[in-house]
Amino acid sequence: MDPVLFAADLAAKPATLRALADHLDGSTPWSALPAASRIVFVGMGSSMYAASIAAARLRAAGVNAVAELASSDLLPEPTPGTVVIAVSAGGGSRETKAAVEHYLQRCPVVLLTNKPESDLASQVDAVVDMYAGVEEGGVACRSFQHTLIMLLALESHLGASKVDPAGLARSAASASAHLLETWRSWLPQTRHLLSGPNGIHAVAPAHRLSSAAQSALMLREGPRVNAVACETGDWSHVDVYLTKTTDYRMLLFAGSRWEDELLQWTSERGSTIVVVGADLPQAAQSIRYPGDDDSDIALLSEVLIGELLASDLWLNKDN
Repeated sequence: MDPVLFAADLAAKPATLRALADHLDGSTPWSALPAASRIVFVGMGSSMYAASIAAARLRAAGVNAVAELASSDLLPEPTPGTVVIAVSAGGGSRETKAAVEHYLQRCPVVLLTNKPESDLASQVDAVVDMYAGVEEGGVACRSFQHTLIMLLALESHLGASKVDPAGLARSAASASAHLLETWRSWLPQTRHLLSGPNGIHAVAPAHRLSSAAQSALMLREGPRVNAVACETGDWSHVDVYLTKTTDYRMLLFAGSRWEDELLQWTSERGSTIVVVGADLPQAAQSIRYPGDDDSDIALLSEVLIGELLASDLWLNKDN
């Protein structure tokens, strides 16, 4: 992995997203998906973060869908009508390959990947390309965003919503361009506020939990910073305790109806909060961008803030 190339990969997000939008305008990426009465997503890491959101959205729309870690020994048994969607930006981790092998010949398997030329792609029933381009920095960043967009396209293909994947990709491109153009005005303060002795806590509402999980992963994977993710409502049951005994610093992705209790505890205990997508008096800093009041745009765009923080810390690790 290379921090300079990682920064370049992030800088290429707007152009790559616009190219994806153009592709989605003229094609139906899930046209080869077999008829399904149940969808089982499998993947690891950031692929699972995105798949978990997709499965939850589909269930909320009445579609039978689950997301499982490919490494699980408790993978769902295929039933008539089951279609497995393996999500792997790199074309197949060993765990994802094992999960695919578990399902091959038992039910249709579709691979969503950024490497349609991979060996795994040749084994499955259908392949969907993410079109994220080569990530020279060795970190799955653009592919994470493209995974989410392609899964929104799946949602639309199944009739589970009327989302416009191409339009959302363009909105995410505009939001990403804004953040990349303005980072000098907010990122130094973000780094100062969130850099502490006890790590960084990324928190997001359940319907966008992938933003917190991916941000924490980027902070661990690049600069090797101690970072963890939590869901906003669950925070008051599992993470609140740390505010009493540590120098607690939070990157909060706004939008949960359960924020009030979190903000009460963090205010009483003097915790540091950087909020994304809202203006909160309890926060030391607020980061805004075009479209941040739209939950779907936020889902696709806000993670760039965590990625840019990780990039900055990684590039300046020895300073």
